[in-house]
Amino acid sequence: MSGQRNFLDRLMSKSSTGVVTPEQALRRLYLTLFLRGRSARGIKLGSSPTSIGRKLATVLSFYALFGLFSLSFIHQKVFLVATFAHAMTFVFLGLFVATTAGEVLFNKEEGDILLHRPIQPRVLLWAKVSVIVRVSLWLAGAFNLVAFLVGATASDGSWMFVPAHALSTALEALFTASTVVLVYQLCLRWLGREKLDTFMTATQVIGSVLLVLSGQLVPQLMIRNTGTSFVSVNHWWIGFLPPAWFAGFDDALAGSHAMASWGLAILGLAVTGVVVWLAFTQLADSYQSGLQSVAESSTSKPSRTRRNSIVALTRIPPLSWWLRDSVSRASFVLTAAYLLRDRDVKLRVYPGLAPMLIMPVITMLPGRNGGMSTGAFGVAFAGCYVGLVPLLALGMLEFSQQWQASDVFRLAPMKGPAPLAHGARRAVLFLLAFPLLCVFAAMALAFGRNASELILLLPGIIALPIFAMIPCLNGGGIPFSRPTDEGKAAGRNFKSIGVMFSSAILAGIAAFAYKASWFNFFLAGEATVVAVAYFAMRASVTNAHWKPIE
Repeated sequence: MSGQRNFLDRLMSKSSTGVVTPEQALRRLYLTLFLRGRSARGIKLGSSPTSIGRKLATVLSFYALFGLFSLSFIHQKVFLVATFAHAMTFVFLGLFVATTAGEVLFNKEEGDILLHRPIQPRVLLWAKVSVIVRVSLWLAGAFNLVAFLVGATASDGSWMFVPAHALSTALEALFTASTVVLVYQLCLRWLGREKLDTFMTATQVIGSVLLVLSGQLVPQLMIRNTGTSFVSVNHWWIGFLPPAWFAGFDDALAGSHAMASWGLAILGLAVTGVVVWLAFTQLADSYQSGLQSVAESSTSKPSRTRRNSIVALTRIPPLSWWLRDSVSRASFVLTAAYLLRDRDVKLRVYPGLAPMLIMPVITMLPGRNGGMSTGAFGVAFAGCYVGLVPLLALGMLEFSQQWQASDVFRLAPMKGPAPLAHGARRAVLFLLAFPLLCVFAAMALAFGRNASELILLLPGIIALPIFAMIPCLNGGGIPFSRPTDEGKAAGRNFKSIGVMFSSAILAGIAAFAYKASWFNFFLAGEATVVAVAYFAMRASVTNAHWKPIE
């Protein structure tokens, strides 16, 4: 925190000479914090700029590779190409903003640095949002690189699609960021600080689910089973979809030039303008009071009743058998307490996991015609997702705003971080993975699946120990031991995409084995491989030593 204060002092001192204004200093400060992180721990002076640029380039490259899916719409109409591109961009940007905006806008450490300075709330808000919008534009631009070419060569397209789509994508990024900021501002004004934490968590979870759901449904509505496009700007419901507003902008300028497209474009411009006006003018004055209330929230007392309940659970079977080591048991209680009541952890973990749970639900829905999404594959896909939940959750649980307190772990009489990692791993399995498994099993039965098909959940369950052990390798998996790094949110989002593909591959093999009547052999082979890998990984985790602080 002292480094942030000194960096800001240097930038603000330049403003007196007319070289750098306070607005420019704040924008540079927040962009640096976003890309580098909020702590200098582990950063080497000679390699940190190269490392930052390399990480950013890697993330952008992955987004560009995923944008190759736009090639499936080659030679289609401009409106169809643009709708797909904007729908997927809306999902990516929505997930990115939803998982980073809460940390960027309301960071507890900033109160001691900024609140006593003569900085207007609107200036502070614009500086933070400019960083979110800038990074969003980088991600959106990387994803749409292929879409620019596909749209320009569409059946009714032209070279004008490139500048039109660039402008509409920028408007979409501004609309997404402004909407999230507006929601937070309304929460502060209407609900007050006491209810803000719970509401922000619920809003991000629900919003993330709706974003992913819309991203899955819109492309499915765009193409029939025969592969022909049937989406039209004349459908009455198209005006309710934000991606269609910006797709109408592209179609009006570089496509069919239909009047309905002009109507969608005008609607998108109008809604974006209203949201920006409300978020950054009418409600901006209340931002500083909201930031101050967040900074003062550290004085709130934790709930003893909830903590005592968690401790009591660890003393009765089966948890008492599972948590015989005192350090692992303490780590279990700590992780469970943070998952249940800490704002920082809840805003990171639950919105990060919620979108991942939509895909299994979609694959198990009844009434789907053909394809691998039916029957056996849907249930197997859900089981594989259960196995991947601890992999993602443990990675997110390593970050915390109270990461400095984790230095006390090194003072305890422990050989290494293994007991702490095992306790956090078991807390995630008990509180997240096992309940989710029961939910997916109940949903499969509710959707009319045969009870005998529940055996298809086993491949994911068998792989569960492996996925849960991966974050603990090389001295990792220590809960709340790393400073929050908003810049890694984009990478986590792409990691979620990789999770979807790996789950689909494992589920596809399991479904094929089930239909080919050699499912038992498949389970035996998987169990053997998992057992060998698990004991080898566990030995590696047990022998791991503490990573150097610097």
